[in-house]
Amino acid sequence: MMIEQTKYEKLFSTPLFRFHVPDHAKLNKTLLEEGEALRARSGGVEKSNRGGWHSAGNLFEEEMPGTTILRGLAQEAVMNATRKCGAKADLDELRLKLFAWMNANPVGGYNAPHTHPGAHWSGVYYVSQPKVESGNSGMIEFLDPRTDLPNWRLLNASAFKLKKKIRPMPGEMVIFPSYLVHWVYPNEADMERVSVAFNATFKRKK
Repeated sequence: MMIEQTKYEKLFSTPLFRFHVPDHAKLNKTLLEEGEALRARSGGVEKSNRGGWHSAGNLFEEEMPGTTILRGLAQEAVMNATRKCGAKADLDELRLKLFAWMNANPVGGYNAPHTHPGAHWSGVYYVSQPKVESGNSGMIEFLDPRTDLPNWRLLNASAFKLKKKIRPMPGEMVIFPSYLVHWVYPNEADMERVSVAFNATFKRKK
């Protein structure tokens, strides 16, 4: 006697999207220059950053060439992710708000575990990612939001792992649901790790 599978669904899964900007060198150079100008103007703020610089205010409201380009890319990626995850809402009837900031982590700098309450998606674009031979430097790690799964660890199934870490390269953008707990490992390289993070929130048009 045999049994036949009739359907396979992924219930309550957490999507993670990765995008790549093919010709990113010029854009990243411009973003680094714009970041230097912002740092000369402001000491930044303290959020999840530990030992690093976090820009103040909404970076995407700054009228600078690189930032403007990145804002368009972020919007395109967010809309793509929203459609890919099966959203049934008419996105033309919704207003998308993007709020961004720049992070610069020197040696030892990192971002503590946190979420972004109130937003739908969060994203990170990698401007400068120092190369390392080994270790966790520059890695971003996501933690499973489900808490009652210790018995599943025995099966070593990727869908039920406690955490997932990746090391994106310059020119790469990662997008994930804002409720997902994440953090960034300390930078172990001499060169700064620079990224632009953002939140994306949909609201009904008035």
